[in-house]
Amino acid sequence: MKKIYLLVAAALMAAMPMNGQFFKNLGNEVKKVTNQSSQSQSSQSSSQSSSQNRSAQSNQGSQAVAPNSGKVYYVSVNGKSRGADGLSVETAKKDIQAVLNIIKENNESGAVIRVSEGNFLGATNAGYIEISSWVTLEGGWNADFTERDPFKYITRIQPTQEQLGTNGSKGLITISGLDDVMAKKPKGTLIIDGIMLDQGLEAYYMPNDPKDERNGCPSEAFETGRMVDAVPPQVQHQGIYSQGWIAGNVIIRNCLVANCTMFGMQFSTRCGEVEIYNNVIISNRYGGVRIQGGDKNGEASHINFHHNTVAFSWCRDKYMEDMGYGYEYMTLVSADVHHNLFIGNNYAAVARTHALSGPDAPIEAKRITNLYDNYYYINAADLQLPSKGGGKWTNVKCTDIEDMVDEKTLPKAENNLRMADNDPALDAFDQDYLEGVANLKIIASSQSFNRNSASNQLRAVTGQNMQGSEIRRVSMYGNRYNFDKAMKLFGAKANYGAQK
Repeated sequence: MKKIYLLVAAALMAAMPMNGQFFKNLGNEVKKVTNQSSQSQSSQSSSQSSSQNRSAQSNQGSQAVAPNSGKVYYVSVNGKSRGADGLSVETAKKDIQAVLNIIKENNESGAVIRVSEGNFLGATNAGYIEISSWVTLEGGWNADFTERDPFKYITRIQPTQEQLGTNGSKGLITISGLDDVMAKKPKGTLIIDGIMLDQGLEAYYMPNDPKDERNGCPSEAFETGRMVDAVPPQVQHQGIYSQGWIAGNVIIRNCLVANCTMFGMQFSTRCGEVEIYNNVIISNRYGGVRIQGGDKNGEASHINFHHNTVAFSWCRDKYMEDMGYGYEYMTLVSADVHHNLFIGNNYAAVARTHALSGPDAPIEAKRITNLYDNYYYINAADLQLPSKGGGKWTNVKCTDIEDMVDEKTLPKAENNLRMADNDPALDAFDQDYLEGVANLKIIASSQSFNRNSASNQLRAVTGQNMQGSEIRRVSMYGNRYNFDKAMKLFGAKANYGAQK
């Protein structure tokens, strides 16, 4: 593995206060001495402490969800657009959306859609698919549907800039029409399994030319320069997105979610079990995963987020002042977050900054959020909490979580460990990208304001605010992560992160 040198000087940090905490954290990473085992074990004590009682309550909410067992449909790049019903290998449809439309029109529930390897861009190659039925979407089949291996026979949704005018504000997988405001129990189950999502060929980036610092490109080994955040207007897409609430169980597994410009996964659950596991969620802007609860009592949904590799979540813009989370605990839903790898997230690996207060405080007290058995490496912060005063977030190192965070906030909080610098799992990452994140810095920052300029004099006369300009150049920001290299992250570390 290429050795990562963290060249962050105190003077540099002082000159860049907006992101000084990030550089301070990175500098601290070098000084830490790690003494950890290759595997951590969850506590199984039968003690009746309040911490363990609350942890047990949350774990009981994580229940096995029965698989869908309805009609089986087939989709293949070699399938037919017309004259095929999709109900056999011989009559496979060519388009995932066409099968989803059939299922919706027939008002079916529990159908299974098997999809061969290939790039599927939805109806008329619009660049997304929309799911409005309780189905299992199962990628990773070979051409004749005799073998399934989602890491060998890759099923992807990977739009290009040709889709800029047709996928609008849709997520690459958009979920709609699965809500029921009267639902007290799950209405069905949605499973997304083995679908690789990548928006990196559609988004805007600066050239991969390191000779010009405006490009935010550390080396020629990068696929692109930094992500463009203003001009032209960056497309805003999630990998998986819900238009409205989902009144049922959701399982997302064996997926890649990469290079999305507005969250990797962002959806809302009204009731049911949400299990997200065995996914690589990498280089997404705003954040990796954000799931909001919709039950007014905050008790109808539970999230089990485990064995995922969440890396390089980027802030909202290159000023790096907000967002950039790996996983966010949202309100009105309980969650267990465990056995994940959190690597190089630009603002915080995990955030528990959202909370209900005032008259809703009793509802907030019902929420159980656990964080245990995870590994962390060079995140700007490992855990971010609300401010204790002064307006700034409270950032907690992974090794301090159990000692510093109270039991009401995190009832179960053991074994949050820093990954060792020589951990072989780090070899699976693109070493140039990893080193670029480790050495992330602001190259230039300048402001220009002339009160006496003709334009500002005119603005003053007409009662408008005066204007100035600011230039901020960074060594990298949101650069595209290579699809094939991202696929290599499955199985990087036994028992933690995405497995193969």
